[in-house]
Amino acid sequence: MRSASEHDKVEGFPVHFALNLVLVSSESRSKVLLAMARSTSKDAQALLHSFRSAYAATPTNLKIIDLYVGFAVFTALIQIAYIAIVGSFPFNAFLSGLLSCIGTAVLAVCLRIQVNRENKEFKDLPPERAFADFVLCNLVLHLVIMNFLG
Repeated sequence: MRSASEHDKVEGFPVHFALNLVLVSSESRSKVLLAMARSTSKDAQALLHSFRSAYAATPTNLKIIDLYVGFAVFTALIQIAYIAIVGSFPFNAFLSGLLSCIGTAVLAVCLRIQVNRENKEFKDLPPERAFADFVLCNLVLHLVIMNFLG
């Protein structure tokens, strides 16, 4: 059996709110929607501001790795756009290029996790060892991709 408060709601809103929204003129309704959009815009701006202030405290070496990951993902997106526009005749080449970009990005994210000083799991791992793992894994990845090309 439903409680009285559940009967008084239309799609999650109280009945008086839903009825008032229906009964108001379209001009008033647009004002309400505009106020809601402004509130959402302010929330988005506050979120971006907090992200920027937190990212400003990030060390430079992590920012460089972030740029590298962004470049790898951007290159993968360019390859996907090229295949969508031109076609996928040498499909092995497309797969090799795409897997190279995605694999490199994943390995760079792993490097970022290992090099980050705030990460407690890899606190004892020296950054030189993490970079050597990154280079070795990239070498293996690209050898496999070259083999896949044929």
